[in-house]
Amino acid sequence: MHVPDGFINAPVSVAAGVVAAAAVAVSLRGARRELDERTAPLAGLVAAFIFAVQMLNFPVAAGTSGHLLGGALAAILVGPYTGVLCVSVVLLMQGILFADGGLTALGVNVTVMGVVTVIVAYAIFRGLLKVLPPTRRSVTAAAFTGALLSVPAAAAAFTAVYAVGGTTDVPIGKVFTAMVGVHVLIGIGEAAITAATVGAVIAVRPDLVHGARGLTSPLKLRVGGVLVDAPAAAAAPAGAAAGAGSTKKVWVTGLVTALVLAGFVSFYASASPDGLEKVAADKGIDEKVEEHAAANSPLADYSVKDVDDARLSGGLAGIIGVGVTVAAGTAIFWSVRRRRTDDLTAASTSVSAG
Repeated sequence: MHVPDGFINAPVSVAAGVVAAAAVAVSLRGARRELDERTAPLAGLVAAFIFAVQMLNFPVAAGTSGHLLGGALAAILVGPYTGVLCVSVVLLMQGILFADGGLTALGVNVTVMGVVTVIVAYAIFRGLLKVLPPTRRSVTAAAFTGALLSVPAAAAAFTAVYAVGGTTDVPIGKVFTAMVGVHVLIGIGEAAITAATVGAVIAVRPDLVHGARGLTSPLKLRVGGVLVDAPAAAAAPAGAAAGAGSTKKVWVTGLVTALVLAGFVSFYASASPDGLEKVAADKGIDEKVEEHAAANSPLADYSVKDVDDARLSGGLAGIIGVGVTVAAGTAIFWSVRRRRTDDLTAASTSVSAG
């Protein structure tokens, strides 16, 4: 659903940019409460994983494909504020380096693909957890539902933006029906990927899943052949030690997975146009599309310039994209985390002085 330059007029693109900038500013403040020493590097990994999986277009209908948007996955794994930042980092990297998603349309893309998907998915996710049993299975089911509904919601949001600032004269009803219809199908893929990923992380480290906090089982000790809850003093060191080692394993495993998906599996992705591209071509929305400002970049269209072998070119581009995204994301999230630490230190110093 990457909107290119030329679909939306300048005034509405600027307005969407203001909305996106405000959302990112709010998310930067909110992320301070969500990130800690363990989750800050994992947030960068989540951004890189979303980048990698977005390269894996899957067929959804005749001549149409879809790919992960990632808002639901990011919000559930690392929190809604951090989730908006994860998707924004991915969209920024894609727009600047790979000419995917217009630069003047960056605000539209962040708003539609990042803000809308995160808000809708996380609201549904939290609402379902209030009525479902507090189990890991409930978290996975709620993640599936939130992700499923977030995609057509994003399609409806794009339609609303197009209704106000579209550069072509296409009946809005036709755009809405086509966009929501195909993205309901894409939402099924989104839901399956999100639920599978969340379930996999919960299986090994439920404490690292933002949406599953509170579901972690307490440490048990066997006393006289009977399992009993461990005292807090005994549980803390053991949990901390296990957490430190496992976090590194989760990070390495996730990064290797992202590199394999982007560097190898992506070659087998569907070559059919994605949902927005297909609707735009069928309905004439793309009549005034503009060439991307980064169309001549060395990594445009997810290929390395001057590398003739398509498999090698695409694989190298995917690996570079994962590397750049994880580096940029981790730097941003560590900075946000450090800012929170500085704020807490300043507050503590002020209280002590008082």
